Amino acid sequence: MNAILLIAHAPLANALRQCALHVFPDCGAAVTAIDVQPNLSPDETLAAARIAMEQLTAAGHVQGVLVLTDIFGATPSNVAQKLVDGVASRLITGVNLPMLLRSVSYRNEPLDTLVSRAVIGGTQGVMQVAITAPQQQPQRNHDQDHNDHQQ
Repeated sequence: MNAILLIAHAPLANALRQCALHVFPDCGAAVTAIDVQPNLSPDETLAAARIAMEQLTAAGHVQGVLVLTDIFGATPSNVAQKLVDGVASRLITGVNLPMLLRSVSYRNEPLDTLVSRAVIGGTQGVMQVAITAPQQQPQRNHDQDHNDHQQ
């Protein structure tokens, strides 16, 4: 199983974790959140993130860690880049709730597969909704494989 570490501007990380727990009550041990506080230095946040990563990987059943951050180039993402090794952990920025729920759903998949599913889930979760009646809305066109819609 893979673990998921959320690092985002306060209070987003813990809010996303709570949403995941609402949908998947059994995912608490697999999903950890770090809210980046405005009054802490990046070094302090990195120290907290390293502790969280060690706690996640200390349990022998964790194969890898998927780190999800909110905005590329901001403190959470910069901290995560120093934390992730690219082998036993991966980093995705631009986290949203569909991405997190997809990640939790597929946390038992290999880490590379999990990354792919998370990105697809996050992008497919973003759409403009037409005001017309549902039966009159055009069908969405995805450039991904036909199997990407499967959850």
